Amino acid sequence: MINITGKTSLVGLIGWPIEHSLSPKMHNAAFAELGLDWVYVPLPVRPDNLPQAIPGLVALNFVGVNVTVPHKQAVMRYMDELSQSAQTIGAVNTICLRAEGKGKFYGHNTDATGFLNSLLEADCNPQGMRVVVLGAGGAARAVVFALAQAKADSVIVLNRTAQRGAFLVDDLVETFPNNALHFAPLTDESLMALDGQIDLVVNTTSVGMSPHVSSCLWPTNIPMPAQTIFCDLVYNPLETLFLAQARAAGAKTINGLGMLIHQGAAAFECWTGQTAPVAVMRQACLGEVSVR
Repeated sequence: MINITGKTSLVGLIGWPIEHSLSPKMHNAAFAELGLDWVYVPLPVRPDNLPQAIPGLVALNFVGVNVTVPHKQAVMRYMDELSQSAQTIGAVNTICLRAEGKGKFYGHNTDATGFLNSLLEADCNPQGMRVVVLGAGGAARAVVFALAQAKADSVIVLNRTAQRGAFLVDDLVETFPNNALHFAPLTDESLMALDGQIDLVVNTTSVGMSPHVSSCLWPTNIPMPAQTIFCDLVYNPLETLFLAQARAAGAKTINGLGMLIHQGAAAFECWTGQTAPVAVMRQACLGEVSVR
């Protein structure tokens, strides 16, 4: 049990639903490791209650929150200030509250940093790589932003909803006019055309996440090239069917746990001003996820 006193600094996670999030476990382990009287609590908020929930954080003396689906874009309108990355990506996943008058909201996006650090940690430097990103949601926007910043040679976004994927690319092309950013529909034909042409494939969708572990975005009848690195942002299970198929084909794989930890570490440092105990955060997560 966590004891909350009048001096305890409160941090939360806003989303709907958030029953299976690892963030409270991860951050509370980090606070304990550094001897901080801080507590991270889940805050299930329905979309129609978001306008009341955000100002309510000030009344409850929260010093910050993480934001997860489906609120990452909707919360932007309530921010007093946005970081450059949050503005460009078009999503906020970390909010810092500052006690100026009634309190001000500063929106950040640590997903891009978390994703890039997770690749580098896995000895995968995207500079000069030809990359395919599967999906066009909020996570995909952060991933494409990170890849463009890291000077990937080219990034192709594949998404079943053409309009959403085209909007993502159009938005980021304005910020990265010298990068080769493209969109194409996600079809069997577009996946088959990747053979031998792509260095890294990143699944940014939730397909394959527990409890739907038998789902996979990549059709079984299409070979996964062994020379390509396959990354899945899903972290539970650690090896999705997508990654299992890639590994069976002889390809290198990267799961989503690294991104979860590194985006959390960046948020932790934003709130506390202290270096995040990444190893402790990783251990806290490993105790809660399944391998398959």
